[in-house]
Amino acid sequence: MPYIKVYLHFVWSTKNRIPFLNSPELRRKVWQHIEENARSKGIFVDFVNGHADHCHCLVSLGVDQTIQKVINLIKGESSYWINKNKLTAHKFEWQDDYFAVSVSESNLDRVRDYIKNQEEHHRKKSFQEEYEQFIKKYNFKKFQDEHLG
Repeated sequence: MPYIKVYLHFVWSTKNRIPFLNSPELRRKVWQHIEENARSKGIFVDFVNGHADHCHCLVSLGVDQTIQKVINLIKGESSYWINKNKLTAHKFEWQDDYFAVSVSESNLDRVRDYIKNQEEHHRKKSFQEEYEQFIKKYNFKKFQDEHLG
């Protein structure tokens, strides 16, 4: 039996960054559903949280899971569930794009704290500012320029 421990920090936003998840109660429902649904599909969500227009999710990949399969299952099913239960006034959608970065064992607690403190974090910084910080911190712009022309 293979032993695998690969943690990823996923971040994705609502379609056009519309603040659909505009109350703490609604966010709690959605994050709880993401966690429960992922578990039922064999996806280990270590921690999930976010704000009105985005979600952070710390996931440990299983032996037969890919980044694309995991993120598509989480995003696709959660948007379906939100719409089926009419939790938002308008049709809910997640943006197609997302970030996925690896997390070392030594940084797990730091990433968990970062995800846990989203409410406080976004009193001081917008998602746009956070997004730009991610691009810079993980050199995504440089990567895109070098690999995508």
